[in-house]
Order: sequence, then structure tokens, then C-alpha cells
Amino acid sequence: MNMFLIVTWIMFIGLFLLSFFWLKRAWRIGIKKDYSYVALKRGVPPKDPKKYALFYLLLNLIAGAILVADILLVVFIGLNFEIWTAIGGLTLWIKLFTEFIVSRQAHMAVK
Repeated sequence: MNMFLIVTWIMFIGLFLLSFFWLKRAWRIGIKKDYSYVALKRGVPPKDPKKYALFYLLLNLIAGAILVADILLVVFIGLNFEIWTAIGGLTLWIKLFTEFIVSRQAHMAVK
């Protein structure tokens, strides 16, 4: 079996896991009002996580929806490898950098 094919399947299955994780977080923040995942810095939420909850809800919801759309495009349309990996990779990095910046800003505002 080709190593490229194995890595491709691992990345494709990773899209399922990431989208599930992010949509589950959006569910917890938006529906269950669990703010323990909002603006974490070293595992600790800020003093007022409710202030940043809407932003984190939208960030997780949009990122999860983009990955679900990416999965559906690959399955039903047969999206090209370069395109679906670029969509998944950009979504991942933009979400991670945005969460990092907002979490640092939330904890800085407390001091």
C-alpha cells in the first residue's frame, strides 16, 4: 500500500474528529452554557468567560461547519487533494491562532 494513500486517509479521518470536537464545544458553550472551555490559558478560564463566550461559540461553530462542508465536498464531488487539504489546514491554523490571541487578550484584561 502506498504511504501517500495512508497519510491521506489519516488526514481525512482527522477532519471528522476535528469537526466533531469543535461542534461539540460550540454545543457546550451555546446550548449548555458551559463556559469552562472559553479563552483558556494554561487550562484556566479568565475571570469573566461569559464576555468571550459568543466569540468562541461562533469560532467553533464556523470552523466545525467549514470542516463538515469540506468532508461533504470530498465525498460527493470528489474535491481535489490540494484543495481539501488546504481548506482543512487553513481552517485549523486560523482557528488555533485566533483562540490563542483571544485567550491572551482575555487574561490580559484582568490584570
